[in-house]
Amino acid sequence: MFENVDLMTAIITPFDKQGLIDFEALKKLTEHLLSTGSKGFVIGGTTGETPTLTEDEKLQLYRRFVEIVDSRVPIIAGVGSNSTANTIAFIDKVSQIKGIDMALVVVPYYNKPNQRGMIAHFEKIAQESPLPVMIYNIPGRTGVLMDKETVVKLSKNSNICGVKQCNTMDDLEYIVENSADDFDVYSGEDAQALFAKVIGANGVISVASHIYGNEMSEMYRSLDDGNYQIAGKIQRKLTPKMAALFMYPSPSPVKAALNRLGYNVGGCRLPILALNDDEQDNLFKILDL
Repeated sequence: MFENVDLMTAIITPFDKQGLIDFEALKKLTEHLLSTGSKGFVIGGTTGETPTLTEDEKLQLYRRFVEIVDSRVPIIAGVGSNSTANTIAFIDKVSQIKGIDMALVVVPYYNKPNQRGMIAHFEKIAQESPLPVMIYNIPGRTGVLMDKETVVKLSKNSNICGVKQCNTMDDLEYIVENSADDFDVYSGEDAQALFAKVIGANGVISVASHIYGNEMSEMYRSLDDGNYQIAGKIQRKLTPKMAALFMYPSPSPVKAALNRLGYNVGGCRLPILALNDDEQDNLFKILDL
């Protein structure tokens, strides 16, 4: 569905000093990301701290973000929950925002359905959703893994159009090899960014692109041009920095880095804390900031 969109950013949600969404900071950050190679966005994902946003805040965020992006690149909006009915109801509201291209639906967390339950959940959502659906398979946060065979089975559904896959390289390979031809496959792991595209996935939905968009764009351009050694060198250089952006609860590290660079995106909402001075020193040393 997203042709030639290899680098997407899972964008943070900036907050002001009162803890409210800072739309001016969001606009400034979005322009930075577009200028450094982001070809699309996930808004309202894990990095966007949506578990701490109210439904009204999410809808306002999505409406304003559509205005900021102004149809320049695709937008995927987070809509998922661990309730099938609530997810369908929220998708209906989000689908009324012109400019949202796809709905990101997380594998249900906490209640931990089995594979049969996951299939029923996504098939029901796909049946009811006015928007194409992308599966968000992130077992480290949901506490349950959607098996690679389940992803492939769901890829045959005409309204389930992609996956953000956060698991092993082996599973990513299997999904690329066996899923429907028109099914978009993105890694959600920055360290897999180069690997994903080499094996035939669309690319990566990235956190590191907030800071290293130019370098990641250069890596993908080098790969497209056949300069594999250059692409590999860039990935090897970035991998420790990508890991550092998750050395403390996310998105506190990437927000600290953006604040250091002058984007003034604020802190995080509880229960995620901003980094303390020692944590910032450790992070910035690795990031060379």
